[in-house]
Amino acid sequence: MSCRALFEGWLPLLVAVAVAAVGWRLAGPWGATPGVLALIGVIWFFRDPERRPPDDPAAIIAPADGRVVQIEQGAEFAAAGGRGRRISIFLSVFDVHINRAPVAGTIRSSEHSPGIFLDARRPEAAGRNERRDWVIETGRGPCAVAQIAGLIARRIVAWSRPGDRVAAGERIGMIRFGSRTDLLIPESADVAVRVGDRVRAGETIVARWRHLAGEAP
Repeated sequence: MSCRALFEGWLPLLVAVAVAAVGWRLAGPWGATPGVLALIGVIWFFRDPERRPPDDPAAIIAPADGRVVQIEQGAEFAAAGGRGRRISIFLSVFDVHINRAPVAGTIRSSEHSPGIFLDARRPEAAGRNERRDWVIETGRGPCAVAQIAGLIARRIVAWSRPGDRVAAGERIGMIRFGSRTDLLIPESADVAVRVGDRVRAGETIVARWRHLAGEAP
């Protein structure tokens, strides 16, 4: 488990330990049970398993664990100078909440935008909720990742900065509690997943660069 991920959960960890300690003092082992269960739940939520990116130079990999809830063709993608494709992934509280770079490249920008906290599964959440937008520049074009806060998620964490070089699958941040992550790819890449598919950050191939997959760019 990454110490960095666990550090983000220091407050709920402290609360769970305090609840367990008070319960133990008041009612013995049974009294500590709620706090112990809460402690296990917090540690489980902030888990950070190792992932092995696929050995495929054409691959664009999932930036988050969860379920694909929307695929939008012709989505606005200013960083690519026009339109692209958007893949939206919903993370439940049971998913790993570490966000990873979908491609190897250089972080061109990382911008935070304040907003409200609608249920992240709602289509309008992408434009109205608090979010952080990343643009990663590669030799084949830019890709963008949007960390979008949800109804319960109220904290977006960034671990990388503009100018950093990142490898495909490298950790760039996390979102605390249920949320949504969007991936924007240019039209020179093709989507490789469908709505309803479950994906794993840093491992699942969600799109491929067309000209590296044997087709004309």
